[in-house]
Amino acid sequence: MKCERCKENIKTGEEREFQGQTLCEDCYLDALSPVKACDPWAVHCAKSFSKKDGADIEMTETQSNILQILKNTDGLTPEIISEKLQIKPSDLEREIATLRHMEKVRGELRDGKKIIRLW
Repeated sequence: MKCERCKENIKTGEEREFQGQTLCEDCYLDALSPVKACDPWAVHCAKSFSKKDGADIEMTETQSNILQILKNTDGLTPEIISEKLQIKPSDLEREIATLRHMEKVRGELRDGKKIIRLW
C-alpha cells in the first residue's frame, strides 16, 4: 500500500485514514497539524522565551544549516534549500516556519517565485 500524499510504501497495519485518504504516519501528522508560518502567537512566544533567559533560542542542526545557506546567498527557493540539505519539502516547511517564528527568516516574492531569505 502507498501513501496518497508522499507515495511512500506503508506497511500493513500502519496506514492512517484522513478525509478519505490513506496516509503514512508522517503525512497523517502533517495533516492533523498543518504548518503555520504566519502565527502571531508563536512569534510572541519565541520572543518571550528568548528574553526570559537572556540568551538566544537554541536551534537544531538543520535550522543552523538553513541560516548558513541563506547567509551565503541572497535567498533561495524552498526547493533549492531542500535539495541542498537533502530533506523532504514538508520537513523544510516546518523548519522554515519555526525560523520565521523566531524572526530569523522571511519569505518574499521575486520574479513570481517564493524566496526564503534572512530576516
